[in-house]
Amino acid sequence: MSSSAFEMTVPVLPGDIDEQNHVNNTVYLRWVQDVATAHWREIASPDAQAAIGWVVLRHEIDYKSPATLDDEIVLRTWVGKATRLTFERFTEIRGNNDRQLFSQARTLWCPIDVKTGRPTRVSAEVRARFST
Repeated sequence: MSSSAFEMTVPVLPGDIDEQNHVNNTVYLRWVQDVATAHWREIASPDAQAAIGWVVLRHEIDYKSPATLDDEIVLRTWVGKATRLTFERFTEIRGNNDRQLFSQARTLWCPIDVKTGRPTRVSAEVRARFST
């Protein structure tokens, strides 16, 4: 099961830059989370958004090339394997102008019940919204 990709564009801000004069690794992680959240809000129904929250079980990030202050960034994400208790999500972080790959990530997310904070099963309907 795999979903169609979702994209958003973000600027590199001065606070994103570290002592090596490129985007800090923690910013890439924030972008991975930001685009996942935006994708969820774009696709999931209001009822699903009200009932289901998400926690990360695992992040794997490969850094390919440094982004710098003048770069505009395209965040592209899609869901890979989605079970009732985990969603595998992939993210690419690229330059907007030349599509240079800066980073790629694989994240494993667990759905939680927003009222109890405990893991919850995701319905087939919700999984279907994220599959192609």
